[in-house]
Amino acid sequence: MPSPDAEWKTALRERADSARAALGRHPWAISLMDSRITQATLTYHDAVIGGLRGAGFSIAMSAHAMSLLDSYVHGFALQEASLPLDATGDIGAVTEDIMAQQQMTQAHPSLAEMAVTLVLQRGYACGNEFDFGIRLILDGLEAALDREPPEPS
Repeated sequence: MPSPDAEWKTALRERADSARAALGRHPWAISLMDSRITQATLTYHDAVIGGLRGAGFSIAMSAHAMSLLDSYVHGFALQEASLPLDATGDIGAVTEDIMAQQQMTQAHPSLAEMAVTLVLQRGYACGNEFDFGIRLILDGLEAALDREPPEPS
């Protein structure tokens, strides 16, 4: 549960990281996440909405934020579960196999460029892309919040 005292960006980031980790441990649950409504789910969503409202988000912006964040986290978790990654999140072995096919580099030069200059480099892990995306989403929500007119009292 998000802490009611946490700053909204911190709370949403912790929520995203926690959900991604849980879905990584239980990839079978990705498709079940929103298909079953439980008291725990309702309580959790209520706490998230309350935190967003407390930070100044309107009801509509709170719905946008939850939808965007959930879609990103669930989609990323599904992608991680589907990709042929090793235990460290490395996709290098599969990429090397694909790159070994001569027609790959000719038919898909942009993909080949990304593989050679990024994916096959030491230290690259597909899972690290999550951080970039979640920061972009939270910064975008912050910008939207700053542009949102105050609600009438």
